[in-house]
Amino acid sequence: MTLKKILIQPDVCDGCGDCEEACSKIYGISRISVREIDESHYPIVCQQCEDAPCKMICPTEAIEEEITSEKCIGCGLCMMVCPFGAISMHDRKAHKCHQCPDFDTPVCVKACSKRAIAKVDTDKMKVEKQNMHIKKLSGLGKKSKKSFDRVNVLTAHTRGRKVLQKEV
Repeated sequence: MTLKKILIQPDVCDGCGDCEEACSKIYGISRISVREIDESHYPIVCQQCEDAPCKMICPTEAIEEEITSEKCIGCGLCMMVCPFGAISMHDRKAHKCHQCPDFDTPVCVKACSKRAIAKVDTDKMKVEKQNMHIKKLSGLGKKSKKSFDRVNVLTAHTRGRKVLQKEV
């Protein structure tokens, strides 16, 4: 099973609020919030934690990938333990992003004109990062004209001897 997560790039976000508005139109309340701190904007969204503290603390077991409103008693414990502050309370019910399972692409991702929000396949991203790292290590697959079997470390003393040997 591939894991897909919503990736936020706060350095790209301009705080326009289009993501919040689009989410609000679909669900009645925005499940994403954009915070401004020191003139920078930070979209906050549920990270779908593996061992989610919100899920563990919920006394009615209302939380899976999304919150079952019929089970939610509005105690707010989930909101208090969320490490990202991604759970909000509205009309005595908890709300959090569930990555729009009924859509191919989450509405916040579609609404973001700056592309500060994206849904990524973490397995694919991992392979891409590994490939980039391998290319760096291998010198982009090209052999240099000077091929060495070992790393040459020259001290100032050794460099000086080599220069003297060439002059002789």
